[in-house]
Amino acid sequence: MSQTVTEVRETVAALHAELTRYGLVAWTAGNVSARVPGKELMVIKPSGVSYDDLSPANMIVCDLHGDVVEGDLSPSSDTAAHAYVYRAMPEVGGVVHTHSTYATAWAARGEAIPCHLTAQADEFGGEIPIGPFALIGGDDIGKGIVATLAGHRSPAVLMRNHGVFTIGRDARAAVKAAVMCEDVARTAHLTRMLGEPVPMAQADVDSLYARYQNVYGQVAPPPAP
Repeated sequence: MSQTVTEVRETVAALHAELTRYGLVAWTAGNVSARVPGKELMVIKPSGVSYDDLSPANMIVCDLHGDVVEGDLSPSSDTAAHAYVYRAMPEVGGVVHTHSTYATAWAARGEAIPCHLTAQADEFGGEIPIGPFALIGGDDIGKGIVATLAGHRSPAVLMRNHGVFTIGRDARAAVKAAVMCEDVARTAHLTRMLGEPVPMAQADVDSLYARYQNVYGQVAPPPAP
């Protein structure tokens, strides 16, 4: 395999540690995948392997139909779903799946998370939508993800009775979206416990999203002469 594939293996293996660091997964549940730039390939974790045992060497390389190209273990049971997202959304470079507690509770209710927070407006541009129920193993989950996020600014979807799927321009961005989704879901739950949330004007949500996506953070320095 090329140096590019080797680097993606290293990135995907390392990013799985972020899922455990932020408490987004339990036991062997959840997964991160990344598209291999310039190739019709993706890298994803093996199925049922402890997070402590994940390494670049045991990441699985698949084509964008979920067939194994390189690796001695079976790929994640969500491989077909990830592969469908990559086929349908060429702008996506990373996909993450978690069963994080609060966000998955909203998924179990079959309810989108409404936007009542500036942080949610920043990252998600509005509500975090609810997707349909789909059985694990085929690409029906992927179809539900793509259909739900079409026309949405949110990089996260709550798949009903299942959990969270997030997308990003790369795998790190998808992991960030998963972290932020759980943070928003937890606060939204606590808000409901306290009473009725205060609504935000759509114009304010739009303004916050535009600022965060285009202004927030550090500006890259100009190239050296």
